[in-house]
Amino acid sequence: MSMKTLADAFYDELRDVLSAEKQLVKALPKMAKKASCEKLTAALESHLSETEKQVQRVEKAFEDTGKTARAKTCEAMKGLIAEAEDMLKEDAEPAVRDALIIACSQKVEHYEIATYGTLCTWAETLSYDGALKLLKQNIDEEESADKKLSELAKAINKDALTVG
Repeated sequence: MSMKTLADAFYDELRDVLSAEKQLVKALPKMAKKASCEKLTAALESHLSETEKQVQRVEKAFEDTGKTARAKTCEAMKGLIAEAEDMLKEDAEPAVRDALIIACSQKVEHYEIATYGTLCTWAETLSYDGALKLLKQNIDEEESADKKLSELAKAINKDALTVG
């Protein structure tokens, strides 16, 4: 794809984040299933529901570009999910595994926050007002999910500290 304009870059990055969110829809249930802390499981399941809505918002954001909503494989998310899958295979105590799930989840959240931050800035510059509104909803949810994970980590990390 040609990257001659900021609009081209926006479209390309939108395709990338669509892929990232779709990959997460498949990965989150696996992580939730491996969590031992009920609050962590609930947080991951809640974020799955948000992520499904985020996919819909990203697809709708394409309308401002005048182009089709088509995902492009997000290699960064693919790598983050592969790392999480490897971690889930480790022989770990439940509290330690939960701490690792939070760590992997926050890496994902931070990647998404960075991506949506860029997309929001570009949407504003390009006067893609409809896309901007939708993408702001997504970044707000990502930031909220990150905060929830940080709160859960306080107790889970203490539990993990007492293991072994």
